[in-house]
Amino acid sequence: MNQSGKNVIACFGEVLWDMLPDGPQPGGAPLNVAIHLKRQKIDPMLVSRVGNDQDGRQLREFLTSSGIDVKFLQTDEELPTSRVNIQLDADKNATYEICEPVAWDNVRFDEPLVKLSEDASLIIFGTLASRNAATRRTLLRFLDNSEGLRFLDVNLRPPYDDRELVEQFLGLADFVKLNEEELMKIASWNSMKGPLKKLTVWLSDKFVCADVCVTRGANGALLYRDGVIHEHPGFKVDAVDTVGAGDAFLAGLVAGLLKNNAAGAALEYACATGAFVASKPGAVPEYLPSDIASPDFRKA
Repeated sequence: MNQSGKNVIACFGEVLWDMLPDGPQPGGAPLNVAIHLKRQKIDPMLVSRVGNDQDGRQLREFLTSSGIDVKFLQTDEELPTSRVNIQLDADKNATYEICEPVAWDNVRFDEPLVKLSEDASLIIFGTLASRNAATRRTLLRFLDNSEGLRFLDVNLRPPYDDRELVEQFLGLADFVKLNEEELMKIASWNSMKGPLKKLTVWLSDKFVCADVCVTRGANGALLYRDGVIHEHPGFKVDAVDTVGAGDAFLAGLVAGLLKNNAAGAALEYACATGAFVASKPGAVPEYLPSDIASPDFRKA
């Protein structure tokens, strides 16, 4: 990934309201990633669908005020804007109740998306958006119509963790990000066991995806790139909530690689971005890249 030539980034998938204990917050991994990319001074395009309702209008207003172009945010006249009920445990880790069907289950491959797919140099998408046949067909057509790099954000949220679909998208990806538990689950589907590094290389080889990033929560992450494994232990912070921290990590990693940073440096920056966001309330707190790079934070 680099910033030379055409650089159109499409974030494809779910947008919604996270119904947190302290009140609703805009959410959905593609929305969060898009806003975190914007925080990194990158202008992504968000592809999704909302209902023709108050929740949908408020999401549009929020995205517009956050500097996100909403020209590819479709409106559904029948299905509602998505809401997700969230509970936080004692360690501030989130569990999710994702209702269906909702507007983002019905994203359509219309003429604007045809053009965007042709222009996109990087497509960031997740497995959750493929749970419904309509949006899944659109995503597959979008990928098939594009020459862009395919960055898959694995998101195994039962019951939306169908092995056949997950492995289909793994086989289509150039770059895969997933957490340690998700890697272990996919390995178990294939009767594979072993240490984390071995399974990371196995995933890359089996699904022919050159780059694999495995996040480990408070224990950092590892990145397999160009045949080399890079590790970072993460940054210790007092977590307020972890909602959006993984999406911030992804955006930080993409930002670092787009700047042609070395893999280890990009991984360190991604870990710092995720930790910083976990230390703040909400999935998309305000910050500048300089806040992430500050020596005080990195010593925290």
